[in-house]
Amino acid sequence: MPWDILLIFFVLGVIVPWRGRARMRNILAKPRVEPAERLALYASTMVFQWVAVAVAGWRAWAHGFTAAELGLVVSGWATVAILSVLGTGSIVALQWLNLRRMGRSTSPLRAPLKAMAERILPQTRRELIPFFALAVTAGVCEEFLYRGFAMAVFFRWGLPVWIALPASSLLFGLAHLYQGRGGLAATTILGLLFGAARVAVQSLVPVMFWHTGVDLVAGVAGPKYLINNTDRSAEER
Repeated sequence: MPWDILLIFFVLGVIVPWRGRARMRNILAKPRVEPAERLALYASTMVFQWVAVAVAGWRAWAHGFTAAELGLVVSGWATVAILSVLGTGSIVALQWLNLRRMGRSTSPLRAPLKAMAERILPQTRRELIPFFALAVTAGVCEEFLYRGFAMAVFFRWGLPVWIALPASSLLFGLAHLYQGRGGLAATTILGLLFGAARVAVQSLVPVMFWHTGVDLVAGVAGPKYLINNTDRSAEER
């Protein structure tokens, strides 16, 4: 396998998890994070992801990967559109309910989630718009990197779907290691779902919408249930 492709995998599988983990450790060590710091975090993450997509896309093109191999071709617009709409609606509802459940939970596991949410999720409308841009960026860029580029490379290596799918999902999970072991497990499982859909329709379009929906709900419902905890406050009153 060409060295540049291996280098991209090294960045995705080692550098990104390590850097994310170290960055989150520094953020959690602070008593609080100022709005300007959150906005800088959103901006730097978006820049990194678009640069990563540009580099991966460039090297994929240089090695002869086709748009179809990368999941960038849509055949059967009706099916893709239905999956995009219904899948996004379903996953958004499930994400909202899950965040609401965690907000009501009295488990000790809620404390680290609250600490993380307080520092990285948007606290004001001024922060919400950049966060929405970040959610769209993650939905497009991460799906291209992990379900498009990575899976295309695995298939070029001759790996069967039952290996390529969990391998790409694990890479995706590692990218979210900053969320802890729970985040690693949850995003790996989510990656399996997204990867299966990508294989089934041979397109990244539905999973880009799904991924964006998950992150958008995190930005809206996360502060509401994990930080402000409006449901519990109402019950206590």
